[in-house]
Amino acid sequence: MTVPASLIIRPATPDDAPLIVTFIRALAAYERLEQYVTVTEQGVRDALSGPHPATEALVAETDGEPVGYAFFFHTFSTFLGQRALYLEDLFVVPEARSQGIGQALLGRVAQIALERGCGRVEWAVLDWNAPAIRFYHRLGAQPIEGWTVYRLSGPAMARTGRLGPEGA
Repeated sequence: MTVPASLIIRPATPDDAPLIVTFIRALAAYERLEQYVTVTEQGVRDALSGPHPATEALVAETDGEPVGYAFFFHTFSTFLGQRALYLEDLFVVPEARSQGIGQALLGRVAQIALERGCGRVEWAVLDWNAPAIRFYHRLGAQPIEGWTVYRLSGPAMARTGRLGPEGA
């Protein structure tokens, strides 16, 4: 696999919000999850802005054309006692796949984690996404056996939020 000589991976800026929203929608279509996408350009712009951005992103370009992105943010492992990075999205447009771009994006995320003293990089992958699972295995990533991801959102989050003490 030869990475295109013109490949550039750069930090995303708030001005990349329209591009990132386009990539998010393309990823959701690939994952058959379009009905759940409510992201806005302003939401992405806000998340990437300010003195303490909620998230960071990288944009991959070949010959000046955007071909992929990685979206990540800090978490903390109490077991390790160290910061970690959570990779929310990794996406390469179909026509640019199998050229090492995804590997280069994930490699840059791993470099950032190392530079920041993070103990790990984690992410989730859909069970049916065999191409992604093979890709991650080739890089040495391992699934976390025995763990199930849970999510609290919408009415359930509101209901649960009412269970907490006021002003805590």
